[in-house]
Amino acid sequence: MDVEILARLQFAFTISFHYIYPPLSIGLGLLLVVMEGIYLRTGNKIYETMTRFWVKIFALIFGIGVATGIVMEFEFGTNWAVYSKYVGDIFGSALAAEGLFAFALESGFLGVLLFGWNKVSPKVHFISTLGVSFGSIFSAIWIVVANSWMQTPAGYKIVGEGLFARAEITDFWAMVFNPSSIDRLTHVLLGAFLAGAFLVMSVNAWYILKGKYKEIAEPGFKIALIAATAFSLLQLISGHSSADGVAINQPEKLAAFEGHYDSSAVADMYVFGWVDDENQKVSGIAIPKLLTFLIHQDFTTPIKGLNAFPVKNRPGNVNLIFQTYHLMVSLGMIMIGLSLFGLFMLLRGRLFNSKWLMWIFVFAVLFPQIANHIGWFSAELGRQPWIVYGLLRTSDAISKSVSASEIWFSLILFTIVYSFLFLLFIYLLSKKILSGPYSYSEESHRSRQKEVLSGEYN
Repeated sequence: MDVEILARLQFAFTISFHYIYPPLSIGLGLLLVVMEGIYLRTGNKIYETMTRFWVKIFALIFGIGVATGIVMEFEFGTNWAVYSKYVGDIFGSALAAEGLFAFALESGFLGVLLFGWNKVSPKVHFISTLGVSFGSIFSAIWIVVANSWMQTPAGYKIVGEGLFARAEITDFWAMVFNPSSIDRLTHVLLGAFLAGAFLVMSVNAWYILKGKYKEIAEPGFKIALIAATAFSLLQLISGHSSADGVAINQPEKLAAFEGHYDSSAVADMYVFGWVDDENQKVSGIAIPKLLTFLIHQDFTTPIKGLNAFPVKNRPGNVNLIFQTYHLMVSLGMIMIGLSLFGLFMLLRGRLFNSKWLMWIFVFAVLFPQIANHIGWFSAELGRQPWIVYGLLRTSDAISKSVSASEIWFSLILFTIVYSFLFLLFIYLLSKKILSGPYSYSEESHRSRQKEVLSGEYN
């Protein structure tokens, strides 16, 4: 493999591994606010115990997320030096804002969240939970803004020429609110909220199946199910808005999403299929003219296809982009269907007695994780061959002095270290889940058990 492919592969690996954790912490942080808010409002100790348990899970996820995210910043300098120089003023300002404001806010309040239960008042502790949740969301805002600028640059000027060219901010707010930032931020945050909701449902479904901690698991599952239903439906709206934006700002990416080659023709939407890029054909099941209708609200307005763009400016490997995009959409629809059916069963009073459905929810924790990852894959692959859309090609952005052997060595090393971290995460997560929600102290464990047996929890 050449240096460019290896550098892209290394960054894809590290960011994919890191991206397991931030969506979970963002989604779980929001649910912690809901759980503790219910406790403050009702005084029901169930929700205090529930919050304490999930705070421990949150801390584990947050810690692994921080550890895995540091490497990516070094990769910008080692493998992508030209890119770093080109976008340093813009990308650096967003990352600096994320570190100074968002991360500081989140990590600062995290100390109170973890260790302040018996040291501050319940209201102050709740404020710390709000601070942690807001900090995680605020962090996502700046990261997505930086990435969205790469997709749809705005508020900048280019100074210098050749290897000395770089982008400078001319309008900070135009850079922040670039044409794709709001749609992409909404889509990312909703995906994160779904990741948190499905994690909570998965763990509580397992407890219910094992007949453990039902006084905690059932209300916790209900909270997460309501959240998952709302966020999955909102994600459908967000996805449509995002596709509209792609059609305007990156039409070749939209064409790749649906394997649409005709330079100007109405476009079908495929339920599933396989793209033959060489012969420019898609085999599969399609709904005729649906893409045209969704984009233009009619069945006659043509959509630009891949043949409307020079070959050198088209994304490569159209089939991979097509498959990742359609799998993301399919998983989104599955989550909508599963959440709505779960809510229906809850209203009928049959949810927690349906073992087969509970087992589905146990493993459904993977759905938002896979959807979040392949959604990023389709977005980033669809932007190629540009690392900054229309301005800087990926092939021109790599470091000139790094060698393939050096990247191979660091990639192998990262794979070993990250594999160890992942196994450690799974081990610690499993240990906390098996210990249960009463494990934060033996005294509280016995106290809660007595309260449950005496019928205090109702």
